[in-house]
Amino acid sequence: MNLLFLHGWGFDASIWDGVRGALGGIDSVAWDLGYFGHPLRAAIVPPFLAVGHSAGSLFLAADPPPGCRGLIAINGFDRFAGDGLVAPRALDRMRNRFAVAPGSVLDDFRLRAGGAAHEGALDPVPLARDLGRLASDDARGRTLPMLVLHGDEDPILPPAMRDIVFAGAPRVIVKGGGHLLPLTDPGLCADHIRAVIG
Repeated sequence: MNLLFLHGWGFDASIWDGVRGALGGIDSVAWDLGYFGHPLRAAIVPPFLAVGHSAGSLFLAADPPPGCRGLIAINGFDRFAGDGLVAPRALDRMRNRFAVAPGSVLDDFRLRAGGAAHEGALDPVPLARDLGRLASDDARGRTLPMLVLHGDEDPILPPAMRDIVFAGAPRVIVKGGGHLLPLTDPGLCADHIRAVIG
């Protein structure tokens, strides 16, 4: 089974390098939303499983690519803003700040998520677009992942939020795991992906 990887907001396709390397000879492509350069949407041979990180899980669940046979969500969610989730007003403030100081808002998020500040140029257009999607996209009930993988110390998805996203999907909680499991625990992510593939 081929694999399609999609990163989350504020990062790029390189977040999957360690996971893809740990998966060895399994054919895969990693799409890039173009936050730091040209977007990349390489062709993938169906059927395939999609693997999304964070907002990438939401985007894949809301609009599964043709040929997709299932979803694995890592640090993911099917809705970001709303009841029991991130307060819409907080996201609105982030979007308003981003319009004025995109680099600062991006780095605040990346550092809070457990990553490093971005390097090089950023493209505010797709970043702003996808901040809007975080406010509006709702994939609840549309795509039930084959597996949800969360960290129990994720600063972006607190326990109350982790408990309600992708309700009914099988889930694994990684002890000591944060919001960037593909970076901090690529081997573990690969092991769980391989187990789903069979």
